[in-house]
Amino acid sequence: MVLSKGFEIEMYTGTPQGEIVGLSDKIVASLDGFVREPDSRNVEYITAPSDNYEQLLCALLRPRLQLRNYLKQLGNYTLIPGSTLSLSGSDRFYRSDPNNPYHDYIEQTYGTKVVTASVHINVGISDPELLMRACRIIRLEAPLYLALSASSPFIDGKATGYHSTRWGLFPQTPEKVPLFASHAHHIEWVENQLAAGTMQNVRHLWVSVRPNGDRRPYDLNRLELRICDLVTDPIALLAITALLEARLLQIIENPHLDPLTQSNFSDVELITLTASNEAAAASLSLDAQLIHWLDGRSILARDWIAELSNEVSAIAKRHGFGCFLSPLQKILREGNEAQQWLQLHSVGFDTTCVMTQAIRATREREIELENKLCSSLVT
Repeated sequence: MVLSKGFEIEMYTGTPQGEIVGLSDKIVASLDGFVREPDSRNVEYITAPSDNYEQLLCALLRPRLQLRNYLKQLGNYTLIPGSTLSLSGSDRFYRSDPNNPYHDYIEQTYGTKVVTASVHINVGISDPELLMRACRIIRLEAPLYLALSASSPFIDGKATGYHSTRWGLFPQTPEKVPLFASHAHHIEWVENQLAAGTMQNVRHLWVSVRPNGDRRPYDLNRLELRICDLVTDPIALLAITALLEARLLQIIENPHLDPLTQSNFSDVELITLTASNEAAAASLSLDAQLIHWLDGRSILARDWIAELSNEVSAIAKRHGFGCFLSPLQKILREGNEAQQWLQLHSVGFDTTCVMTQAIRATREREIELENKLCSSLVT
């Protein structure tokens, strides 16, 4: 058994010099498969669910190739890595749809804190009670996925002190989201939030992990991991996804895995603990000191990831995707994008130089993967 997986990828558009330029209205009008975000400077594409990692690799690359070709028609534009407005532009909103009242609310309530790029990983789980148990565990371990994916150390040309400025500043909404003990608990809680106005609609649940489906909160069929910064390298993203899938398969195989029964902490204490862990991971990513939800021991994020990866590697191999898990070792060894960029910054490269180099490296990596693995892509 393997699980279906799909991605929501948000990316900035702009110039090869790193200036982020809002083009989403033109992109959405001209290309199928792209949707606008409230700010016009980033655009989103969504991959169809698949249980095959090779197909997912091409599904990640194909829209980007199409988008890059279209951007060339508009001018000297490209795709820009990172999850924040790294070089400039955080002082104002550039609305993609001025007539959308929900976008009015977002701009007025949150400002440019939400003008970020990211990746949401969706994994299919149709049993609602199993989905709730999976969400409980993955929410407590979400800081590990943030640590692997951090790619937003800069805003407006300055290092912010975060590895993931995006998650460090992002307004998680509503402010207090419990660990849902059951599907009924989730339904009741969402209905109460909508009635109280703390959620504007069923999509307005901005937390690291949430249950998702076609008629939320009633009909649910997938777990959505929302905490990850934008991971531009598809191989790295698939490695992070393989860790998530292997952990979910382990949860499915072992019905006793549940923080509500296993942890030394109460459910309220677990929420406080995971908020602290998320803040630590946003600041120091792989080098963050975290508290393990099971027994309260202190553990480095990179050590917890290595521990978990070793624990689930046999499951990944048994289900035929072990090779996609192995690139995690490279991330643990060489650091995530934020750490690599900050290393360059620390030895004298300014943020513009770091980002323009990252823009080139992102395109070169895509070309390499297209040529090696997705040669059937139509150019």
